[in-house]
Amino acid sequence: MRALQLQKAQDLRVVDREIPELGPDDVQIDVEWGGVCGSDLGYWRHGATGTAQMRHPLVLGHEVSGRIRALGPDVAGLTVGQAVTVHPARTTGPLPERLAGRDNLHPDLTYLGSAMRDPHTDGGFAQVLQVRAAQVVPLPEGLDTRRAVLAEPLGVAMHAVHRAGDVEGAHVLVSGCGPVGLLVVLAVKAAGAAHVTAIDLAEPARAAAASVGADVTTDSPEGMDERISVAFECSGAPASLDGIIRCIPRASTIVQVGNLPVTPVTVSLGPIVSKEIDYRGTFRFVAEIEVAVRLLAGSDTAERVISHEFPLDEAEAAFTTAATDPTSSKVILRIG
Repeated sequence: MRALQLQKAQDLRVVDREIPELGPDDVQIDVEWGGVCGSDLGYWRHGATGTAQMRHPLVLGHEVSGRIRALGPDVAGLTVGQAVTVHPARTTGPLPERLAGRDNLHPDLTYLGSAMRDPHTDGGFAQVLQVRAAQVVPLPEGLDTRRAVLAEPLGVAMHAVHRAGDVEGAHVLVSGCGPVGLLVVLAVKAAGAAHVTAIDLAEPARAAAASVGADVTTDSPEGMDERISVAFECSGAPASLDGIIRCIPRASTIVQVGNLPVTPVTVSLGPIVSKEIDYRGTFRFVAEIEVAVRLLAGSDTAERVISHEFPLDEAEAAFTTAATDPTSSKVILRIG
């Protein structure tokens, strides 16, 4: 099979790989679509993303969809040819009691297309992907595999909204209107937010935010709506977080969605004390991907998050577009 493998930073290749031997609890998927994520771009640009550092070649990709190719003999409830997406996380052993309900923080977890552990976990940018049956998420009626490639990042967005608490009727701020920021706009609206203000320095990103449901778009947090009580920082830029902390009203909640640099950054933290701001992290998701596919099936608005589509053989162009084109949002690969 053909797979998109990163040899090292800036060295992306389509290579031939062996299809793994099917285990009793495994499912093989003919992958049709893959979404390029910020972490994929981090590995491609720098050989690292967050605290994860590449030590060996790695097949990228954790946002995938396709159809079941083969089932292990012990797998029940799934059928060959069924349209599916995949939960990229795989855990081993019991979850500590103090982390109950937070499988995303499991101490023994691997994730598709991740160099967090050694040996690395190859991802889904391949013609055939093999995962545990428990990781397979069937698509509901009305959801095609192309739109379903957004299920994983929408799961990330929905988990961020859950971390914020009840947002029904709330005025919400979303800062950073890349793909995840746009999906946060979509998710927070679906959760009942009354009004969403979206911030981004780039006009195309602000236009995209308006297209998926943002009520107001702006390029600065200055003069922030005093009714805002929840903010999502989705860019991972320290300056964005600093602006939110300075400008957000008292007794508000900030959810950090974007990955901040691992090195020290300069942010004014004093207002967290004087305004009694709740500052919360959010990491991947738990089971929200199962809700995400239902949301995607019921609305075609998320289609507007997809900006570019490339065949697997043009992966270098796809990554370059995702990294440098100001009009790009979610860039997807046509794999199968």
